Amino acid sequence: MKKSTHTTIILIIALIIQVSKSNGDARPKMIKLQCDDTLDADQAVFLQNFVHTMDIITTQIQTSHKVTTVFGTGSNIIYALAECYGDLSSEDCILCYAQLRTSVPGCYPGGGKCYLDGCFFRLQLYNFFEEYTSPKDITICGNTTKKDVVFQESTSRAVANAVSSALGNSDYFAREEVVSGSNASVYVLAECWNTLSPSSCRACLENASVSIKKCLPWSEGRVLNTGCFMRYSDTNFLNPLTVKRRSSNKGNPIAIIVSVVSAAVVIMVALMIIVYIKKRRYIQHKRKGSYDTRKLVKILNDSGLYFKYSTVEKATEQWDDSNKIGQGGFGTVYKGVLTDGREIAVKRLFISYKFKTTDFYNEVKLVSSVEHPNLIRLLGCSCSGPETILIYEYLPNRSLDYFIFDELLGREIGWEKRVEIIIGIAEGLVYLHENTKRRIVHRDIKTANILLDFRFRPKIADFGLARSFQDDKSHISTGIAGTL
Repeated sequence: MKKSTHTTIILIIALIIQVSKSNGDARPKMIKLQCDDTLDADQAVFLQNFVHTMDIITTQIQTSHKVTTVFGTGSNIIYALAECYGDLSSEDCILCYAQLRTSVPGCYPGGGKCYLDGCFFRLQLYNFFEEYTSPKDITICGNTTKKDVVFQESTSRAVANAVSSALGNSDYFAREEVVSGSNASVYVLAECWNTLSPSSCRACLENASVSIKKCLPWSEGRVLNTGCFMRYSDTNFLNPLTVKRRSSNKGNPIAIIVSVVSAAVVIMVALMIIVYIKKRRYIQHKRKGSYDTRKLVKILNDSGLYFKYSTVEKATEQWDDSNKIGQGGFGTVYKGVLTDGREIAVKRLFISYKFKTTDFYNEVKLVSSVEHPNLIRLLGCSCSGPETILIYEYLPNRSLDYFIFDELLGREIGWEKRVEIIIGIAEGLVYLHENTKRRIVHRDIKTANILLDFRFRPKIADFGLARSFQDDKSHISTGIAGTL
C-alpha cells in the first residue's frame, strides 16, 4: 500500500509540473457537488457499473470535450455525461476531468452533479439528457467588490451577446469580453450540455441570464443550471482563443498520467468498497436477533429518540445555508428550531447508515445513555429517511477554537474562565473513561470538538470516533484515529 501511495504522489507531482508548462488553464476549482438520495439499486451491481462507466468516460474524454455514455441493464442502468467548456485545450480538459473523477465518488451510493469552473459531470440511474432545469439550480455570487453602473450595463450586454452566440454555435459554447471602462472589462462564459435540443438550450441560457444579473453589482457571478453553466467576472478567467484541440492524445504524457492515476484510484476504491460490502453482509448474516428498520424506528420512537426527517428538514428551513453553523469530518451541522420552540443542532452525516441501521441504532443508544454536564447531549436521530441525521442540543457559543484562536474573541474568556474550561474538559473525559456502564475513549479531542454553552461551560462533542470496550478486553488501541 505504501509503495502504491508513493507512486501515486509521484504521478500527481509530474502532472502538476506538466500543468505549469501549459499556456491554458484547466480551471479545476470545485464550485458545487450536488448529491442525490441513495440510489434504489443493487449496490454491488451499481458499483461495478460505476467503475466501468468512469473507465469509458476516461478513455473518451482524451479525444472529445463532450462525452455521454449509458451502461448497464434494467434498474441498474447508468446514464452519465462529462463535458469540458469550449475554451479548454485537450490537455486542460483531461486535467479538469481528473479533478472531477476524484470528487464524484463522494456521492456514493447515489448519483449527482459536479460543477467545476472548467468542466461538468453528472451521473444518474435514469435518462436525464434532455433535462435543462430543476429546483436545485442555483446562483452563486461573489461579493468581494461592488462595481459601478457602467460595469453592470457592460455585464448585461456581454451576457446577452454570449447567449446569442452560444445558440448560434453547434457546440452551444460562447465567450464574451466587453470593455466597461478605460482599464476594466467584463468576461462572460456560457455553455449548454450537448444533449439538449436547441429550444431547451435557449430556455436554459435565458433562465441563466436572468438569474446571473441578480449578482450585480458584485464583481463575480455563476449560474449552475441543470442544463447549462454561465459565469461573469471582472477578472479574465477565459483561455486564449488560439487554444486548439488535438484530435488524438496518443502518447500525450498528461493523458497517460491521468489515465494511470484515475484507474489506480478507482480500482483501489472499488476493491475497498467490495471488501467492505462483503464483510458487512457476512457480519449481518452471522448476527442473531438483528432488528429491521421498522422495529428500530419503533424502539427509538418509544424511547423518545426518533425524529421524522420532515420534522428536522422543516426545523432547518429545508437545510438553508443561513442555518449552517459548521462542518466536520463526518458531516455538516445546521441550527434548527422545532415547532415547540426548542433550538437544536442537526448533523447531516456524509455517510448514509440506511443499509446498516442496527449498527447506527447501537451507536445512538450508546451515546444517548451517556449523561454528564460536560458532555454534549444527544436528543435523537433519523435514519429512515433519505439520509442519516443526528440531533443534539444547541449551544450558542459554538466551539472553543473560535475563541482561543481569535485575538478579539479570546478576550471574552480570561484565564480564570479558561481554567474552568480545562477542568470541565478533564471531568468530562474522566467520566467517559471511568463510567461503570459505558467506558468510552473519544480519540478525537481537539478545540473544535469542545462546545461552549451560554455560560461558556465546556461540553465534549462529536463521538463519531468513540469506541466502547468491555471489562474483559484491553482498552489500549495502537490504531491511529481522530485528527492527526
